[in-house]
Amino acid sequence: MATSAINSASQIQMDYMKLLVTQLQNQNPLEPMDNDKMASQLAQFSQLQQMESMNTSFAKVLQTANRDYANSLLEKNVTFMAYNESKGEYESLTGKVTSSFFNSKTGESMVGVTVGEGEKATEYTLGLDAVMLTEN
Repeated sequence: MATSAINSASQIQMDYMKLLVTQLQNQNPLEPMDNDKMASQLAQFSQLQQMESMNTSFAKVLQTANRDYANSLLEKNVTFMAYNESKGEYESLTGKVTSSFFNSKTGESMVGVTVGEGEKATEYTLGLDAVMLTEN
């Protein structure tokens, strides 16, 4: 049976507890279950829940840090790679960061970059991982 999503630690623990109760109800009284194994498994589930919680907290901290970094790039020059269709190759471009925003669909902090001036100015939208160099 294939599952489409990974179960959370609390769901796995609840499933384990249901299985454990069923085993206890149906165990052979002459061969009882090993208490040490049960305690060890419950401790492992507790550790898994704590790691899951830490992972969620760390993801939120990282998201906030990325937003702060994107905001710190405003009005700075950044260098990035962009595909030049007429040349058929990637080229290094430098432009000024004119905006920063959070893409709620991808969960990614983004920056808007203007390359060139006036009528020849071109706007690019970049993820923070696309920025290769930052200059004042």
